Amino acid sequence: MQLVSVRAAKPLGRAGFVVSRKALPRAVDRNRLKRLLREMLRTARPDANALDIVIRLKRPVAAHLLTEAVGEAARLLAEAAAAASRTRP
Repeated sequence: MQLVSVRAAKPLGRAGFVVSRKALPRAVDRNRLKRLLREMLRTARPDANALDIVIRLKRPVAAHLLTEAVGEAARLLAEAAAAASRTRP
């Protein structure tokens, strides 16, 4: 999983997801992962308000391990939010 973040140009940051057919062949699994990621961002939103975020699934993930992938994304988001708060003017 890869997370790219930059300081948001507007007060409320944006989020985008890149999940290829190669990484998750079934559309139902791609959509489920995106739903889980949106929910994770919603709960972490106060910390990540100042960021524009792109989350990219780089390697194939088994469908039964999607929640672990979301956990990894949450960890990456927490690191990015902490780094952004340290460098905030």
